[in-house]
Amino acid sequence: MRDGVALATDVYRPGGSEPLPAILQRTPYDKEGAALRNYSFEVMRAVQAGYVCVVQDVRGRFLSEGDFDPFFDEGPDGADTIAWVAAQPWCSGVVGMAGGSYFGATQWRAAGEVPEALKAMVPFVTAADYHEGWTYQGGAFELGFNLHWTLGFLAVGEVVRRLGAGQDAMAELGALVQAVDDNDALYERLPLTDMPVLDELAPYYRAWLDHPAYDDYWRAIAPKERHAQVTVPALNIGGWYDLFLGGTIANYLGMKEQGATEAARRPHLVIGPWAHGDSFGWYAGRSYGFASNYLAIDPTALHVRWFDRHLKDMDNGLDDEPPVRLFVMGIDEWRDEQDWPLPDTAFTPYYLHSGGHANTASGDGTLSTEAPGAEPHDTYLYDPRDPVPTTGGATFLPGLFVAANAGPRDQRLIDGRADVLTFVTPPLEHDVEVTGPIELVLHASSSARDTDFTGKLVDVAPDGRAELLTDGILRARYRESMSEPRPLEPGEVYELRIDLWATANVFKAGHRIRLDVSSSNFPRFDRNTNTGGTIATEGPEALVEAVNRVFHDHEHPSHVVLPIIDRS
Repeated sequence: MRDGVALATDVYRPGGSEPLPAILQRTPYDKEGAALRNYSFEVMRAVQAGYVCVVQDVRGRFLSEGDFDPFFDEGPDGADTIAWVAAQPWCSGVVGMAGGSYFGATQWRAAGEVPEALKAMVPFVTAADYHEGWTYQGGAFELGFNLHWTLGFLAVGEVVRRLGAGQDAMAELGALVQAVDDNDALYERLPLTDMPVLDELAPYYRAWLDHPAYDDYWRAIAPKERHAQVTVPALNIGGWYDLFLGGTIANYLGMKEQGATEAARRPHLVIGPWAHGDSFGWYAGRSYGFASNYLAIDPTALHVRWFDRHLKDMDNGLDDEPPVRLFVMGIDEWRDEQDWPLPDTAFTPYYLHSGGHANTASGDGTLSTEAPGAEPHDTYLYDPRDPVPTTGGATFLPGLFVAANAGPRDQRLIDGRADVLTFVTPPLEHDVEVTGPIELVLHASSSARDTDFTGKLVDVAPDGRAELLTDGILRARYRESMSEPRPLEPGEVYELRIDLWATANVFKAGHRIRLDVSSSNFPRFDRNTNTGGTIATEGPEALVEAVNRVFHDHEHPSHVVLPIIDRS
């Protein structure tokens, strides 16, 4: 690298002396492990297709020198590596990049440096911003993912690295093994900063908690801040239940609108019914069929075809195909589309109506396209000592790899809670397709200086099964800006806009569209203490209850905006 640090790098190439295009993967998970043995991009198949594949341990991981600080070095290190690869006698001078999750982060960070030899990339299941949609969402800390990822993947790798270098790291190993085993219990620990096992092995975890707002710390490394500089086309692949779905879509839109070249402004987008690390479309109680499976769509073939077009300049018909391919749940079919959002989308408000509180005389509230009139508000008590438990969705929690708590889990598991408001349509008379971005607009107040509001879009079958489709959260202090938090005035009604990301689902005739509103989703997101203070440093004694109210009348028309697609 430019500062003299050496990064361990393996090269896989076909026999013969002809220089070939190269595909680079950069990983924090061991270049001899995760990069080679995965179904998303098979290195040996790419070599057989006529590419040199280069796999590298990023700075400070496994066999590479230096110190690991997630995201920060991946731009310059990626650019330096691309230049080195392009200059080798076995490379034709053009380079592509591949890989998902953190591999995807290394792609976007390198592309933002505008390396001359980089000509194409395939970032999948990755983010556009390492604050919103990676470390935080809607201002809430993504505790479930970040603690599990840091303990079980990053800190473990650091101990392995130290032991491999002959360092005495047995004490750290013992403490880490105990912490990994106690991961679920550690979610309950307060303050969030009280995680001594990570202070030495992963000090960046504390840095993430020290920067809850979108400030210069995050702005310096956000791919979305450099979309206008990126010159290469990107094939973006994501999942409806992937924790980076929002970033996958944001990268597609950002490049289409801001890319620095015509090729860059022609990205492609593929989204299946997948969760992060589990891309088979099979969940507890719900299977989307073999057609939804990663193995069925053959992602390595998608990669090779993309690189054939952009690294080998093959006329393989890719330019003439629709740029968007989506798996539509409910009917469980793949569809090709011309853009995102779909050009014929009818963004339709579905309004909340009285009775959402489980203990009201009228029972569940209703959801309809009819605007509200004079209606009473709904009230519930949010107690951070008893948060709503995470039940499915875009999670990455212990047990993920058997889809234990990810995807379309049945929301009846948490029905009956007094702190969850439920609004449903009558049974549908005909199929209703909802494909596109979804926003929840709440008119709400709180007794607290700060609190959270959550929303879930749910498909209710005639037999009562309530499948979660997508959800979101907003920490109310960030209602105006993720950079400049402002406390609430207790009792004042605010308009809050909650990003529920997106879905593609056909609500079949006889099904009902359901919306759940609450103030917690734990441990996926950390609990709001309701004090308005610095949540990460507050202990259990700081937790206070909040009386939260949701208004839905003529002056306060709370609603969820659904992207309706009329195929007729």
